[in-house]
Amino acid sequence: MSPACRMLRVLTGLLPFLQLCGCGLLGVGIWLSVSQGSFATFSPSFPSLSAANLVIAVGAVVMVTGFLGCLGAIKENKCLLLSFFIVLLVILLVELILLILFFVYTEKVSENAQKDLKDGLALYNTDNNVGLKNAWNIIQAEWKCCGVAGYTDWHEALKEKVVPDRCCQEHYKECGRNATNLFWTRGCYEKVEEWLDDNKHLLGTIGMCILVVQLLGMAFSMTLFQQIHRSGKKYDA
Repeated sequence: MSPACRMLRVLTGLLPFLQLCGCGLLGVGIWLSVSQGSFATFSPSFPSLSAANLVIAVGAVVMVTGFLGCLGAIKENKCLLLSFFIVLLVILLVELILLILFFVYTEKVSENAQKDLKDGLALYNTDNNVGLKNAWNIIQAEWKCCGVAGYTDWHEALKEKVVPDRCCQEHYKECGRNATNLFWTRGCYEKVEEWLDDNKHLLGTIGMCILVVQLLGMAFSMTLFQQIHRSGKKYDA
């Protein structure tokens, strides 16, 4: 076996770890879905866009991708290796397209996101949107913010001058109905933007690491594909 092929075997041996990570994410997502329901669903336009569903989707993609690469490397199956390459390529292209669209339409995305979040505030006290209520309670308590742009967003959404209790700087039951109480003055959207700006270098580093892993996976799968092709191994499993 050539040194290049031995290196590919070692690197593709890391793919089971990728598959295990996918299984772990899938398990966490299913647990969130069962135990928390529609936890962390902020948007009324996209009710399925919850923390549980996102984790399940990411976990499933990572697990399937890792399975294709791992099995293709172990079996030296060109069809599976090609499928692994195509899946990584599609994921990479989708990421690049979404990233380009985000930067081109940043202001439009921000405006629509804020409008959609404000529309969702009106569903805070409705019976079928417990997930949305839980999500707002958590983020307002943890980030010390209130509403989307400010606490007055709740006045417009709930049609009365009240806010959720988690908006109170001194939290107690029904404190949001006390007009003389002190509420968090900063909106949660601003706090999220501030957090993203403060952590842009970390997020950029994580993004670059993911990109490098994807590119290496594509390169290694095609190199191993060519090695198998030159050795004359067919598509047998």
